[in-house]
Formats: sequence, C-alpha cells, structure tokens
Amino acid sequence: MHILLVEDDSVLADGILRIFKGHGMVVDVVKNGNDADALLQRTEISAVVLDIGLPGIDGFEVIRRLRARGSQVPVLLLTARDSVQDRVYGLELGADDYLVKPFATQELVARVRALLRRSAPQPLEMHLGGLSLNTSSRRAKINGKAIELSVREWAVLEYLLQQASRVVSRQQIIDAILPWGAELTLNAVEVYISRIRLKIADAGIEIRTIRGFGYMLEKTEP
Repeated sequence: MHILLVEDDSVLADGILRIFKGHGMVVDVVKNGNDADALLQRTEISAVVLDIGLPGIDGFEVIRRLRARGSQVPVLLLTARDSVQDRVYGLELGADDYLVKPFATQELVARVRALLRRSAPQPLEMHLGGLSLNTSSRRAKINGKAIELSVREWAVLEYLLQQASRVVSRQQIIDAILPWGAELTLNAVEVYISRIRLKIADAGIEIRTIRGFGYMLEKTEP
C-alpha cells in the first residue's frame, strides 16, 4: 500500500505519517500541490490523502489534473472547509471521500483502507490448504463442503486469507474489515478468531497466535 500524503502542515503530516507507517503503509509526503502533481505523473500510488489548501496549485486542481490524465487512483480530501459546496465540488471533480479537520486518526486510517479495498482487484476464488473462498458468491468451502460463516466471520477469514503467512494485529483486522464509524472491540476479534478456528479445523490450515503481535493464517505441517 503506497500512499501519497499531501499536507503543508508539518506537525500534522508527521503525525499522519507515523500512523500510516504503523499500519504497514509505505508513505510519500509532499507539502505543495505542484510537487504532488509531478509525483503523481511519475510514481504508481495506491491512494492519495490530499489537503485542499496548499501552496502552489490547490488540492482541487491536483484532482482535476489527475482525473484529466485518466487516473483512477482513489483520493481522500482533507479539508478545514466544512461547507457543503466545497465538499460537493471536490467530489464532483473526482475525489472519492473527504474528511473535515480536525479528525480522529482511527477514522482516517479506516477510510483510507476502505478506499484501497474498493479499488483493489479481488480474485474470484482464494485458496489455502483445503479452504476455498468465493468472493463473488460469498461461499466458503472446506475440501469441497460448504461451511456457514456469519458476515463478520467471513470478513475476518477473508482478510486473514488475503494476508496468509503474514502476522496481522487485532487492530489491523478491525481497520481492514469495518467501514468507518462502525465499532468492533479487540476482544470481539478474539471471539471471531476462536469460532473460525473451529470451522476450519479440517482444512489443513491454522490461525496461529503470535504473542504480542497478532495472528497468522498458514498451512499446517503434513
């Protein structure tokens, strides 16, 4: 996940940078619209977090030029302007979402992750061991036999499968599976993990607990 952060407030930019890096994102930071426009022409970016009020060309012009080049990279606007007119104008130019300052960092991370999920191509079928998930029909099977999963169990298992053989924290799971504004406690994640473990027991895979870090889905030893 390669994020471009365009923010001229150094203190705010440094804070957002630390938060994003803590969630495993690669981040480039620029502080004016001209540098943002230039970087977007030469670098592949997963998402843009873009302040509107910038030195040089403003955030609106950055979006206008980006979309004029045919780029569909998702853009989240950060703005101190809370008028409906400004928000509508940004969305009509091609922004995908906006967040009014001041904002909660958890909401910023959740919204960026939501944009990344919507923009990322997803395989129709995902497999590990005897587990298969069909992301179109939302059906899960173990060795060809269907298993029942609740909506959140599905979301947790799908994310773990996407991150197979990588360690993910409970907070990363929450940020990945929930739309902004929704709530899920860390303890609830443990409950879902326990339920999923029972349901995939015969799949030749396991969800390992990595103490102090989180969970990892991997194949079991034959």
